[in-house]
Amino acid sequence: MTECGWAAVWPETAVLMLAASGGPDEDDGLTVLVRHEPGYVLVTVAGEVDFASAAGLRERLVTLAAAGRPLVADLDRVSFIDAAGLGALAGAARHAAAHGSSLRVVCGRRQVRRLFGLTRLDQVVPLAASLAEILKEAAEADAEAV
Repeated sequence: MTECGWAAVWPETAVLMLAASGGPDEDDGLTVLVRHEPGYVLVTVAGEVDFASAAGLRERLVTLAAAGRPLVADLDRVSFIDAAGLGALAGAARHAAAHGSSLRVVCGRRQVRRLFGLTRLDQVVPLAASLAEILKEAAEADAEAV
């Protein structure tokens, strides 16, 4: 772990753990798993995305977005997200767009989807109920482009 509370392994798969309380209790933190897939980067987020962890998540997403590959953030394992977390996702989406890419969010959890709707973030960051839905839409878009 570094001073910031980060632990990471960088090759094809990376895990970022952010401790909200600075302590070792994983329940108080956020875990981010990054997998580089053909055609996109899958970022699986688990735990609480709050004021204490949102900056680290945003930094990681912005770094990934700079590569210009489409990002898919899977929030199905997120137990809590606040305005700072939503802001981190919005900022990452803007950064991805500036680099010719995109950020899509997988979220089947009704309460999180509701927050996206209430804040109108769902108009900036497209939501899908599953990764399969995103992949199907991407395949259809590729077929239309041909």
